[in-house]
Amino acid sequence: MSERSTFMKLREDEREVRKSLIMEAAMKLFEEKLFHEIGMRDIAKEAGVSAATIYRYFPSRDDLFVEALIQDMNNIEKRLEQRLEEGTSAIEDLAIAVVDYLIDNEASFQMMCHFMIRGGINPRAMNKFNAVQVYFMNMFDEVVKKAGYRGDNRYFTQAFFASLAGVVMTFRNYPGRTKEERRKHMHTLAMLILREGSELKFLEQ
Repeated sequence: MSERSTFMKLREDEREVRKSLIMEAAMKLFEEKLFHEIGMRDIAKEAGVSAATIYRYFPSRDDLFVEALIQDMNNIEKRLEQRLEEGTSAIEDLAIAVVDYLIDNEASFQMMCHFMIRGGINPRAMNKFNAVQVYFMNMFDEVVKKAGYRGDNRYFTQAFFASLAGVVMTFRNYPGRTKEERRKHMHTLAMLILREGSELKFLEQ
């Protein structure tokens, strides 16, 4: 490898490290503060860089959010693959796993809600988010098939995930209950969703 090639690789490695540090700082803040309270300057301060530096990597906050979600998608995919390898593919287990993931990953949940609910997002970031959604739903479809669902997987996957996300959004901060009591309540609602949808007919396990 030539000296120039070595130098360029080092520069690229440095860029990726700094980019990762910025995303890690953003995710840390999302776990600690309300989403709308966090600006690029807050993220820059947490990452130990200037605001101008962040904008060299991410043109807007939405672009940063999408990159963080793409990175997080790898973690979700690994969890789903692990469940399949362990033979834990019953639809009930999947429902609990999704609810727990959304409860335990505040930053990811906030970013998902941000893109799903808010208007006025720049088209570049929105197109990336839509691609992330499609990729996630395809992964989810595979698990639903393993669980034995017979029918149009795409409609079921969308309805199933939307219902679980709605449960978490509604009850994640339910007053007068501990965190574990809220989690148990959301698990119960997830199972109720499945029971009420029993006419969709799953294959015998």
